[in-house]
Amino acid sequence: MAFLRLALNTLRRDLRAGELNLLLVALVLAVASLTSVAFLTDRVGRALDRDANQLLGGDMLLVADHPLPPVFTNDAHARGLRQAQTWLFSSMVSTAEQAQLAGVKAASADYPLRGGLRVRADMAAPERPVTTGPARGEAWLDERLIAALGVRVGDEVGVGLLKLRVAAILSYEPDRGTNFFALAPRLMMNLDDVPASGLVQPGSRVTYRLHVAGDAPTVAAFERASKSRLTRGESIESIANARPELREMLERAHRFLSLAALLAVVLSAVAVGLATRRFVLRHVDGCAVMRCFGATQRTLLSVFLSEFVLLGMLAAVLGAVLGLLAHLLLAVALSTLIATDLPLPSVWPALQGMVASLVLLLGFSMPQLLRLGRVSTLRVLRREWASFEATGSLAWLAAGLALTALMLWVARDWRLGAWVAGGFAVALLGYGLVARLAIGLFARTRRLTGAAGGGWRYGLASLGRRSLGATVQAVSLALGVTAMLLLSVGHGDLLDGWRRKLPPDAPNRFIINIQPEQLDGIRQRFESVGLAPPDLMPMIRGRLVTINGRAVDPGAYEDGRAQRLAEREFNLSHSARMQEGNRVVAGVWHGNTEKPEFSVELGIAKTLGLKIGDRLRFDIAGTPVEAPVTSLRALEWDSMRVNFFVIGSPGLLAGQPTSYITSFYLPPQHNALTTALVRDYPNLTIIDTSAILGQMQQTTDTLIGAVKLVFGLALVAGLIVMAAALQATHDERAHELAILRTLGARDGQLRSALLAEFAALGLVAALLGCCGALGVGWALATQVFQFAYAPSLGAFAAAAAVAVVAVVVAGWAGTRRVLRTPPLASLRALA
Repeated sequence: MAFLRLALNTLRRDLRAGELNLLLVALVLAVASLTSVAFLTDRVGRALDRDANQLLGGDMLLVADHPLPPVFTNDAHARGLRQAQTWLFSSMVSTAEQAQLAGVKAASADYPLRGGLRVRADMAAPERPVTTGPARGEAWLDERLIAALGVRVGDEVGVGLLKLRVAAILSYEPDRGTNFFALAPRLMMNLDDVPASGLVQPGSRVTYRLHVAGDAPTVAAFERASKSRLTRGESIESIANARPELREMLERAHRFLSLAALLAVVLSAVAVGLATRRFVLRHVDGCAVMRCFGATQRTLLSVFLSEFVLLGMLAAVLGAVLGLLAHLLLAVALSTLIATDLPLPSVWPALQGMVASLVLLLGFSMPQLLRLGRVSTLRVLRREWASFEATGSLAWLAAGLALTALMLWVARDWRLGAWVAGGFAVALLGYGLVARLAIGLFARTRRLTGAAGGGWRYGLASLGRRSLGATVQAVSLALGVTAMLLLSVGHGDLLDGWRRKLPPDAPNRFIINIQPEQLDGIRQRFESVGLAPPDLMPMIRGRLVTINGRAVDPGAYEDGRAQRLAEREFNLSHSARMQEGNRVVAGVWHGNTEKPEFSVELGIAKTLGLKIGDRLRFDIAGTPVEAPVTSLRALEWDSMRVNFFVIGSPGLLAGQPTSYITSFYLPPQHNALTTALVRDYPNLTIIDTSAILGQMQQTTDTLIGAVKLVFGLALVAGLIVMAAALQATHDERAHELAILRTLGARDGQLRSALLAEFAALGLVAALLGCCGALGVGWALATQVFQFAYAPSLGAFAAAAAVAVVAVVVAGWAGTRRVLRTPPLASLRALA
């Protein structure tokens, strides 16, 4: 235990001397980045488990995109289970002056079976709990819908063909989802009022839900029986998998935030490696003296390993506390998306932070500490330092593998983690190669100038002598510059590029549920206000049942999106004219042919493995329709126009249950048109895409705000890397300056040498950082977001200049004290 006491004393001494400051700060930032995300997802996940039955509105939930067969309700009744039904769909809600798209929930009298609803009598009244939904003839509106329509409790609103009285303001639903119906304002009505409203028509998109509740064994038995009866379009949610869409969103948010945290982890790992190198170089003489007094290599290694383990535990505690505070800010930033009381944090995120701290510290310090443990007693008399050893390379390999394993663990997706780790490795190698070539070029430039040039030649010569160390410095600085450019200039360029995708006259309204007998009247309504009638496209709901005669089995697809597409109903259409924004990439467009043919969108064809010549059969309201695929189309999905996965030749789908859909641009001065259309045709659903995009943008901004908080820690980590890179060769530089001053070098020459050296490092780092940030921005824009990348080259150039100046100023601030110290004092301090 003696070496543990020695390690503790050594840790206290090194902390007081400032030897471990950068190491400690880098580790604290890495742990804080990881634990801030882990604390949040842990609390939300446990809240979902705690409130599972309330989130379902019962103990189990059956969901379908078609009316559920009576066998489910009959079985539940026979087992003595309580039942409730809810239907979810979108509809226009109107007054005499206003019309607003809302997500409608039609609930039976027994809803909810678990949990409760909360309503208010007016906007200023307190909430009160209720155990049942609205009565017949009544509707509850949430605050957003109340504000959008300008109504109060007691007023009437139009829902389809019905007039419903606003009986209360809906403030809380236990089972409100996170899909479109959650984004849109909410109206809750009685299920028995739906038939009279005329809202559910052929082709209407309705989600049918059956809630059941009872004792756990009976519910479990009913769930087992129901699973054997499920057909396509039907699924079960139970307490074990309550709210899968929220859990999926939570998992995606965790991955996204964790990837942001990984940037801080990677930068911290670089800072740990650089800071440890300087630590080892400053302790080698002391280790040699200890060897002379009888300390063995094993003792030295044990002492320093113990010191670093204690440092890692200290960093884990401090980082976990900082992460705990940061996650509170994340919870506040995401409070509009997390509408539930969260339980107290558990200890697991803190333990994960401790593991991450030790992996980073030991993984990236071990190669240096192994060399420190092998210092020779001859070091007291001679200044040789151990050169390359095989164990050192193996240790660095182990460090890289440890970091990769940490990335995979944090990402929770081996493919995603592998891409991140591989991309970082490639970037590191690329930066290193370019930096080494650039430093070699600077050294040759110095030789070409001969004796001319003054003090700056000494600075370039210093880079040439320490080419390996200078390369490490340049790469580390470049990583910091890349991170900062991505967080500033690159982020703005990506947002600007996304905004440029939509032209000013892009369609901003959709109308769905148009019935065939309403087509002429709707066209005349547009003409009456001076607007050209939009294209009205037929839409038929159909389910893909066979491909080339083989039944479609969602379970046969490995890709999750393919499984969902094979499970869902398609919106089909038929037309002789190809829509704007469509382009045939394979086969031939069917045109006016009378033969049965299908044209399929390219993306879904790749997902489902379809090709030209395949025969598809759809089930449309019990009627089979079959035709071969004769063309594949590429679509502009972001054009905001009406698009279809599958379009049939003219007449192929004639006679099937059909509604119509259209999109158009509505100038602001004609906003009253939507109110008039809803008044004349109450069954219509008019979607204001500008409002929905605004709501989506608000949600996205909320997530971006949370991510920026985590990225802020990464930004600080980038600054730590820059500081560690500049300090990495501080002692060597001070030793050289002391020798040059002893040999008669003037202060002006030395200042020129330092400024030239830092300027060269800053220039290489800025150029690499700009190229790296531009490359990442281009990859995100073209490969992920699918739009042309137009970077702000002027802003990047200005940022690069600022980076060069920052490196020069920071480097000069760290070394100018050496110029004020007498040469003899510097040599004695470094001896």
